[in-house]
Amino acid sequence: MALAFDEYGRPFIIIKEQGQKARLRGLEAQKANISAGKAVARILRTSLGPKGMDKMLQSPDGDVVITNDGATILEQMDVDNQIAKLMVELSRSQDYEIGDGTTGVVVLAGALLEQAEKLLERGIHPIRISEGYEMASKLSVEHLESISQKFEFSVTNIEPLVQTCMTTLSSKM
Repeated sequence: MALAFDEYGRPFIIIKEQGQKARLRGLEAQKANISAGKAVARILRTSLGPKGMDKMLQSPDGDVVITNDGATILEQMDVDNQIAKLMVELSRSQDYEIGDGTTGVVVLAGALLEQAEKLLERGIHPIRISEGYEMASKLSVEHLESISQKFEFSVTNIEPLVQTCMTTLSSKM
């Protein structure tokens, strides 16, 4: 074990035994990755809904932020696992593309990972699980298209558009 310092003068420990650790392979690696994704989703799940709890986040320099916004929580998190980083990136892309739903998309991904873990334990191959999720996605989109309602608006009649905007933006204002 040795002590070293990074470019900012922060100390860190170099452990020589690190290279002797065995890598996880197969089902154990998949379960470890699923656990990391579920942990991120679990943190955000408690901030959802009318009884959602705020989180108190402390940055490395001591600043404290209190929020229940999923994007802010994920932005402040320092994650090392690649799947957890993927969940954070999923939230960022949702925020960039849509501007909303950052918490929901991570919680949904966590729930899908949880169900995938159960299927892996039953011996189902990961490719089959992925194909099943893809088929379910297509069926869901078809069903949503069949139950959706269209509304008409024009340059002279923008009231339906204004009502829609007021409803969707009410949580952002």
